[in-house]
Amino acid sequence: MNSQKIEIAGPGFRYCAQVGRGLLADAGRLTREQIAGDRAFLITDASVPGSIVQTVASSLRQAGFDTAEIVIAAGDQSKCLAEVERVCGQMSTADRSSVVIAVGGGVVGDLAGFVAAIFHRGIPHVLIPTTLLAMVDSSIGGKTGVNLAAGKNLVGAFHQPVLVLSDVDVLQLLPAEQLRQGYAEIIKHAIILDAEMFRELEAAHAPEYVPLIARNIRIKAAVVAEDEREREGKRELLNFGHTVGHAIERASEYALPHGDCVSLGIVAACGISMKRAGFAREERNAVVELLGRYGLPVRLGPGVPRNAIFEAIARDKKFVCGEIRFVVAPRIGQAFVSHEVTLRDLRDGVEEL
Repeated sequence: MNSQKIEIAGPGFRYCAQVGRGLLADAGRLTREQIAGDRAFLITDASVPGSIVQTVASSLRQAGFDTAEIVIAAGDQSKCLAEVERVCGQMSTADRSSVVIAVGGGVVGDLAGFVAAIFHRGIPHVLIPTTLLAMVDSSIGGKTGVNLAAGKNLVGAFHQPVLVLSDVDVLQLLPAEQLRQGYAEIIKHAIILDAEMFRELEAAHAPEYVPLIARNIRIKAAVVAEDEREREGKRELLNFGHTVGHAIERASEYALPHGDCVSLGIVAACGISMKRAGFAREERNAVVELLGRYGLPVRLGPGVPRNAIFEAIARDKKFVCGEIRFVVAPRIGQAFVSHEVTLRDLRDGVEEL
């Protein structure tokens, strides 16, 4: 299957996510179908291969866009308010008909989406994710934002893109370490909502990226359509593994990749689910085995201070009025938000890593 289109819609928004091959060269035409203006600001980072950026930029210019390129430093340290201010400064010629084009991984998408959300109080943006992780996770759902010293993604806005283009050809350029980051989120989706996909991942040898990515986009899109702003509880399910994972990420000062941290958070969440949701040990072991098969860590190394992890957990933005809202799984394919999990449970979950 060469391409798939997924309609993503909810109260007040509707757009298309397209997954396939050769989409980079068609980015200009597809963007022009959504945008009437003539100014495009292509935001990327230094880690994105120049061939990708130039293919997109050339396509935009051929479609009649006056295109400016803005490059940020690679890495989570760029997700900060100082970088937002710098990027906005380079967009001083933009007007409300201009469009932001984000080409890169989750950091680029989060920052560029936030810039689009606040510039002129909101201008359109297109997401062109270049990592498996961004294709199946951050490019879908409209969450944008940056980090503060106090925690991850504490400043942000909900701002849905007008178009998402995932060209699987770019995955050939990724090292195995980057590819595995995406599988952390794919496995998370399987644990919380798709037991059949979990079994297929267990049996898979070589992935067929177009149907796999499209399937994960549909999973996340269905959740977002029901609960875009995380007010009804459904979208919180996507946080499975993230409370501990984000804490590990921050405690490592973002030295550990996001997917690796989510993998560790998933293992911790499975242990806590055994205690608070009746998750079977056999299923916990199956999760650990599957994570390991895709090259993801299941044990926490000695370089991350445990006390720093616990401090980060205590400041997690997913706590509401001091109450811990922790996603647990009673079995593979199902999950719910528990109010029974304690800080002691979280500490035990980290210690077991």
